[in-house]
Amino acid sequence: MRVDRRWLARAGAALFALALLYPLTALFAHIGPWQWGGDVRGSALSSVRVSLLLTGCAMVIIVAVGTPVAAYIARCRIRERLFWQAVLLVPILLPPLALGILLTLAFGPHGTVGKCLEHFGIVMTNSAAAFVSTQIYVGVGYYVLGAVAAFDAVPLTLQNQAALLGLAPRKVFLRVTLPLSRLGLAVALSIAWVRTIGEFGAVVVTAYYPSGMPVQLWVNLQSFGLPAVMPLLVVFLAAALPLPWLVHVLAQRQRHA
Repeated sequence: MRVDRRWLARAGAALFALALLYPLTALFAHIGPWQWGGDVRGSALSSVRVSLLLTGCAMVIIVAVGTPVAAYIARCRIRERLFWQAVLLVPILLPPLALGILLTLAFGPHGTVGKCLEHFGIVMTNSAAAFVSTQIYVGVGYYVLGAVAAFDAVPLTLQNQAALLGLAPRKVFLRVTLPLSRLGLAVALSIAWVRTIGEFGAVVVTAYYPSGMPVQLWVNLQSFGLPAVMPLLVVFLAAALPLPWLVHVLAQRQRHA
């Protein structure tokens, strides 16, 4: 009996998907009653506030700085573009712990910039400023590279036609390039969001306090065990995954529409 190759391919893809999603079944593992007592609840809720508020601040800065930088890179010639892309890859490729140590040395009391900042009362270790700056370094490369790809996807002919109609370059960008690239920019932002809100290695070095959700998950695991981890883990997943997942699905849907 001959088996349709398409069904074999689908079966293989289905097995791959099941293996990929299998770790999520751990949310229903039998580890005993989840702990949500006073010792766990207070620190967990505080870490949720820290992560959402400070990561939100980091995202605002990343978008405000990264969007014009990406627009500039998208217009560069090949050699200059390769240079800027190489620069953006450095914080992405650095091991997180190494990045955290470098940031602490550069912006802490041992660095020239850190000494200047402390002179003005800005402490860059174990502070909100350290938390936000670390997340900016972690996420800005992902956003800018994604934004460059989004700008590249806008047809050049449409931008040239708008310029021929008398629009200044700034208005061409605001009225043509930016609206047509908005979904790609949203995808880039969602990747940066997931990467920054989930960062542990760099943040645990530069900003152990105030503790965000990744650091607090580690503290709860070490102090109270898995039952104390699960409630915060659910909140962490709910904050990190749904919006980026939806943005990517919508992006793929529009691309194939």
